[in-house]
Amino acid sequence: MNLNQITIQVLDVEKSIVFYEKLGLKLIVHTHSNYARFECEKGNSTFSLHQNDQANNENGTWIYFETEELDKKVNDLIADGFIFDEMPKDQPWLWREARLRDMDNNLLILYFAGENRVNPPWKK
Repeated sequence: MNLNQITIQVLDVEKSIVFYEKLGLKLIVHTHSNYARFECEKGNSTFSLHQNDQANNENGTWIYFETEELDKKVNDLIADGFIFDEMPKDQPWLWREARLRDMDNNLLILYFAGENRVNPPWKK
């Protein structure tokens, strides 16, 4: 199997489209106000939004987007007005991560892990 797509619930698809396009995703489907789908910058995965009046919750969904130029991407997003909860830092699990939230409290983790993403030193 291959992971093709992730769909998250949002309160306002139109506002979320603007947010995720600014983040760097490419809008490929938007046929009505309840749904939109994006292509990621690299790879074949897609990411979609589905309108739900109950979408906003305390914890939200955690979504990881990998980029080889993490620090540059974060600096570019800050210049575009994005506010980060955590700036890029090296984690004990050997990933470099930065964290921010979308308007529906979904946690977006921009990261770079390289080979450690699937082959950390402690892998069996």
